[in-house]
Amino acid sequence: MCGIVGIFDLQGQRDIDAALLARLTSSLRHRGPDEDGMHREPGLGLGHRRLSVIDLASGQQPLFNADRSVAIVFNGEIYNYRTLMAELRQFGHQFRTSSDTEVIVHAWEQWGEQCVQRLRGMFAFALWDRRRHQLFLARDRLGVKPLYYGELTDGTVAFGSELKALLSHPAMPRALDPLAVEDYFAYGYVPEPRSIFRHAHKLPPGHTLSIRAGQPLPAPRQYWDVPFVPHAPGSEAQAADELLARLREAVRIRMVAEVPLGAFLSGGVDSSAVVAMMASASTAPVNTCSISFGDPAYNEAQYASMVARRYGTLHHAQKVEADDFELIDQLATLYDEPFADSSAMPTYRVCQLARRRVTVALSGDGGDESLAGYRRYNLHAREEKVRAMLPLGLRQPLFGTLGRLYPKADWAPRFLRAKTTFEGLARDTTDAYFHSVSILGDTLRRRLFSRDLRRDLQGYHAVEVLRRHALASPAQDALSQVQYLDLKTYLPGDILTKVDRASMAHALEVRSPLLDHELVEWMSGLPTQLKLRGGTGKYLLKKALRPLLPDDLLYRQKMGFSVPLADWLRGPLRERLQQRLTSPVMAQSGLFDMDTIAQLIEQHGTGRRDHSAPLWSLLMFESFLRQVLPLPAANARELATA
Repeated sequence: MCGIVGIFDLQGQRDIDAALLARLTSSLRHRGPDEDGMHREPGLGLGHRRLSVIDLASGQQPLFNADRSVAIVFNGEIYNYRTLMAELRQFGHQFRTSSDTEVIVHAWEQWGEQCVQRLRGMFAFALWDRRRHQLFLARDRLGVKPLYYGELTDGTVAFGSELKALLSHPAMPRALDPLAVEDYFAYGYVPEPRSIFRHAHKLPPGHTLSIRAGQPLPAPRQYWDVPFVPHAPGSEAQAADELLARLREAVRIRMVAEVPLGAFLSGGVDSSAVVAMMASASTAPVNTCSISFGDPAYNEAQYASMVARRYGTLHHAQKVEADDFELIDQLATLYDEPFADSSAMPTYRVCQLARRRVTVALSGDGGDESLAGYRRYNLHAREEKVRAMLPLGLRQPLFGTLGRLYPKADWAPRFLRAKTTFEGLARDTTDAYFHSVSILGDTLRRRLFSRDLRRDLQGYHAVEVLRRHALASPAQDALSQVQYLDLKTYLPGDILTKVDRASMAHALEVRSPLLDHELVEWMSGLPTQLKLRGGTGKYLLKKALRPLLPDDLLYRQKMGFSVPLADWLRGPLRERLQQRLTSPVMAQSGLFDMDTIAQLIEQHGTGRRDHSAPLWSLLMFESFLRQVLPLPAANARELATA
């Protein structure tokens, strides 16, 4: 696992400044502390920071073909590289190393841009072909590995594994994107392809970008999508057996490493399944790591210990105390843009714990999206049945009125909180799902934003992110449709971003077997009743795992990997929250209505309302403004409209 950077001259063949390229490269030292490498030629500079995992002796980058006309910097792992190496040798290719990086170079020589279709793994790479005068950027199918790029004011394109690489370049414009601000306060992250900066973009998952000097910067090209092609897996028992066989293979190919390897073990279904597969494939005890919380409502430690004992793992657990707030400011510099998922803190800690013992860790990420594990899928499916019975013209006035009249009862038992359900039933399918995943509702966002920011948005609404993906979706039923939306937005924008930055901060490589694209393709086509049945998500996986894991773990209520935000913001964080959100940084940004912020703080502090989600989002945005985009005299909104 590594960090990659580069500078490409769109206007010709100007020399790339060596000190500048070194600055961009060193900004990602945390991603690859073992080695660095750079290459410059007229019009091009490539930089690489290496975390050595495979081919420790000869896998240095940038890596070249035999005549040095092709160069690559690569971040990730190609799990089928040995198979590809054997195939390429039959075409006459000769290899100087045993690295998966060199396989990509020869695959490019053999298949050109179609080489990405042959790669099985997680990757982001930049490949320069001097003969074709072409710079080729690529990102893996699900978006496990990140890649940012932007056209700069000096006529160059810069790219890197993290935004901080682009921000290290003096010609990178710092203008905020008002649309990204709207997206952030709706989703809690900035979905692809936007970043918080107007001139920096995320290469979307499953896309490539081909750049040539003297030509305008083109749009990315999609090479893969989740198919959701229905297939008949045979009987339920046969489907369960096939699922386990496919999962075993996805785990097995991710256990190849020349460094210590382990796994995250949260006590949930997915991570426990991965550990069970690892234990069966390993002759030595598996290293496992978990985080526990003092609050029993958030603590899964007993289930993690149960799995560890069953499979004889070398288990390491660490308790996160209720006052573990020192990471709040660090998160802003970790993510380079506002990021409101509070589970980033325990994720950081479990990566920190794991890195003390291993260099590679397997995770259970991806199971909820592919096999309908989130509680919201069950609620959405039930609401869809009602939406199917009544046309929108009837539902809007009926349920819209009920939603307006019904009180918002954050304090009440869940079955009495009908306001959100009524509001969802008054909407169409995509808008209803947006309503269910939004951390700040439409009304609150309008109140929170300043008049100037609302004008700058020019009517833009964050639901358009989901609408764009819904129009392109191959899914044929309501459940598959929202799974597709999460695979395109929440998974890469939140889950994978969180894990990548938290792990790379500690130079830890994380591999996700449940995000193997061949496994994802197969799972996407399963009948919906094998994913969600009788209110039980991940139905088939849980049935398949019953011989391997106890029912108490498989069928307990999903807890998630979160922290007690509401209590924190009323208790030990209350004073800090007040200071930060009413600071000159927020007031001078020109983005917010400060009276609304004061009301949110007051209502949450007294316990009348639970505003933990909007307040945490604001706290993370303030930290971003203060640390990543310091504005001692500037107005952030003016910067956004520059």
